[in-house]
Amino acid sequence: MKVGRPFIGQEQAWQEWLAALSSDRMHHAWLLAGAKGLGKRAFACAAAGELVREPGGRLPDAVAHPDIHILEHLPANDDEAKKKAEGKPFQTKRNITIEQVRTMQHRLVTRPTLGDRRAIIIDPADDMEKSAVNALLKSLEEPPVGTYFLLIAHQPGRLLPTIRSRCRVLRFQSLAPDELDAVVRRDMPQADAAERAAAITASRGSPGVALSFIAQDLGEIHELMLAILHQGDGDFRLRGRLAAEMGARPSRERQLAALELARTVLSAELATASRAGQIKIIAAHSTLTRLSAQAPVYNFDAGLLIMEIGGLLASAAMPRETAR
Repeated sequence: MKVGRPFIGQEQAWQEWLAALSSDRMHHAWLLAGAKGLGKRAFACAAAGELVREPGGRLPDAVAHPDIHILEHLPANDDEAKKKAEGKPFQTKRNITIEQVRTMQHRLVTRPTLGDRRAIIIDPADDMEKSAVNALLKSLEEPPVGTYFLLIAHQPGRLLPTIRSRCRVLRFQSLAPDELDAVVRRDMPQADAAERAAAITASRGSPGVALSFIAQDLGEIHELMLAILHQGDGDFRLRGRLAAEMGARPSRERQLAALELARTVLSAELATASRAGQIKIIAAHSTLTRLSAQAPVYNFDAGLLIMEIGGLLASAAMPRETAR
């Protein structure tokens, strides 16, 4: 089968899935593991479509198919909307809840609607309420016949070992520069050669980061982040420029893209930093990872968030030495 749109750089994972699908011993639970921006959600939807597709039939739309169920973050509730209207901090989404898992489990009591298989996509599986995880474990231990789980995890280490042990793992790899170039040319044909090169360098192998880099026009942001990390910013001048470049009211997409870009900037410096520098970089990267995990759920003040990003980069700043 020809590898489809979502799978540049992930052909091995796709072929492993197809091989399992055509075998007599299809595993009931799969863990799609890898960093953000590698196409795990698109892969899961296409994989679920292949699972429920009738022989010779068209690949169905995973979102609309009655035998494909997606568990994901819930939108904010009415109380959160009231907080937003009052200008107070609020959640934009909530973690996957036990109620969602129980609703899914009630569906599993009945047979699939159109065929003899159904797919459950959980995105992200590493961001569930504890009670929801415990409830999910019961379904993974005793899965109904014909039911298959696709768990998406950016940080699989956060999942319970008992969850991971019941899943077959598909690991998503960072893309090579030529693969990234193919993705950017396909999805951002308007980008010129300089924009593509900058995005590929900044992305550290993540097509999601590369595409956000271009879509959110983060070239100058990238340069300022590098300047803070290499020079320090004792007088806050560079952080002020960073905030100004982000804009007074940056979109959530721009904020998320800046968070991911800051993480990749730190990752790129790790190999050549001194031992003392590596410790600082790892500490700053850890905090950025936590913020990145929280950002889709909580509404951060945009100005404070970008100053926090700048502060973390400044905290890791020191003269770079080649690691021995």
